[in-house]
Amino acid sequence: MKKIFIACSAIFLLSIGAKAQYKIEDLSINYGEEITEDKGKIVKIIGETKSKIFALGLKGKKNYFLKVFEVNSMKMLSNNPIEIPEDGKEMDFEDVVMLNNKIYLLASVYNRKEKTFTLDAFEFTENGMLKPKMYKLFESVVERSSLKGSFYFKSNNSNNKLLIMHTALFDKEDAMKFELKLVDDNMNVLCFKEDKVSYDESNFKDYQFLISDFDVDNNDNIFMVINEGYRDKSKKEKVENFFLYGFKKINQYKKETTKINVIDKEIINCNMLITNQDEIKLVGFYSGVSASGRADRELKGLYNASVSINNLATKDIKFNEFDYATKVKILGERKAKGGKELNPIYEIQSIIEKNDGGIIVLSEYSTVFVGRTTGFGPLSSTPITYDKKEIIVNSLKKDGTLEWSNVVGKEQRAVVSSVSFNIGAFGATSAFAVAANLSISLGTMGSGREYISAIPIYSNGELSILFNDHRKNKGVTSLDDIKSISNFSNGMPTLYRFDSNGNVVRKDPEDALRNELIIRPGVFYRKTDKEYILFISNEKKDKLARLFI
Repeated sequence: MKKIFIACSAIFLLSIGAKAQYKIEDLSINYGEEITEDKGKIVKIIGETKSKIFALGLKGKKNYFLKVFEVNSMKMLSNNPIEIPEDGKEMDFEDVVMLNNKIYLLASVYNRKEKTFTLDAFEFTENGMLKPKMYKLFESVVERSSLKGSFYFKSNNSNNKLLIMHTALFDKEDAMKFELKLVDDNMNVLCFKEDKVSYDESNFKDYQFLISDFDVDNNDNIFMVINEGYRDKSKKEKVENFFLYGFKKINQYKKETTKINVIDKEIINCNMLITNQDEIKLVGFYSGVSASGRADRELKGLYNASVSINNLATKDIKFNEFDYATKVKILGERKAKGGKELNPIYEIQSIIEKNDGGIIVLSEYSTVFVGRTTGFGPLSSTPITYDKKEIIVNSLKKDGTLEWSNVVGKEQRAVVSSVSFNIGAFGATSAFAVAANLSISLGTMGSGREYISAIPIYSNGELSILFNDHRKNKGVTSLDDIKSISNFSNGMPTLYRFDSNGNVVRKDPEDALRNELIIRPGVFYRKTDKEYILFISNEKKDKLARLFI
């Protein structure tokens, strides 16, 4: 899952027709020309230079294109297939990133003889062609091909540094290795850290080791959080340990560790937010445990731990149970009154830093169903169904205690077909794993997944949430009455707006049947707090759009 920060005011997209420009109070949207080139749907807006916008297109299963647009008209200038230099070995596409206006292709290759997993970078020209020079970023020794692991990427807020993590399981050693490397916009390595964590899980019951999150701030400081949990059978208690690793530039990237211990609660997941107040917020879900120390696997509530960046000192961790009103909206009054808890099928969609130093956490119902693969070889296909439903909104004070809660009602579904889906790509076992939300596979985008979920907007202490909804849901807020949407050509943009006390109002376009605007919450680029580049459908035509505040 990627954290999203959007500052906006007085925004709502009402009845947008085929206009080159649309203005609502202090917000205006300029539309580019229709994208007539059918080679690849846009699955990522990479970034913008002074003269050009760059986007990544995908056609089929793994045919990627670099799309170049003119800045002012947003007219497509070129659409070049990305042909990865093989250098004697077949390389796999990983990602395309922009660092300080330089665009790089990231590609990996596995060497069976040497048992190494390599990550290389190639720079694009401004016209979208690859330069011949190759930058070798990783050459990781792994146990075997099936356990070669995965690469994960995060850039800082200034988009001039890239943090790369590689994780791989060593099954024979019962260990997980992780490597962290920070590079600048010239692919110079600024920091490299490697560690291998092993444990004899036979000594504990229900042992779990999870690499939960990692990030880099604008001071080139690197942080990583790991969660370890097990049941102490002799004491009949559940033990959870957070390990926050800090590698700070001022300390020559010497490893610093903070341990947070939790008893008799199960930590389900953990997300990290580096705030503007030199704090790290660790946020996630927890469940209760029985008298024997067994987790009940139901969502009890949301926890928050605040850690100072300066000394990695932590305050008391706060546990906030979901309140009765929230449970009634989701489960119904009968189940809520009977003590029923929520199922563990929610993921943290966004964490937003508030003006007062607190945070807003959006937790979205999210499931993935992988169907049976049919066909053989290159003709094989695996259907994957993504369901995104209601969003639980929790506002936490600066100290981590709950301020207010509410629920956004929606029900969205996207079905895609993929040959690249591999649920064990990073080498997970029952004990060792990497959080799934560290990476969204671009190979599953372009066929509908990008239409689901929502865009959070935070301005002047108030929150708004924008998403695609079924036209028949106009004015509907009750989860029991919400109709599911899977055909987004029948959709409309809708907005839920919260005041500073958590009271919510739903706003819908006046003419939802005639005017079409289909947004893609999975594909947009935040240039600044007041300017964004969107990929939208307007009257069934794909376009880029520039949003100004």
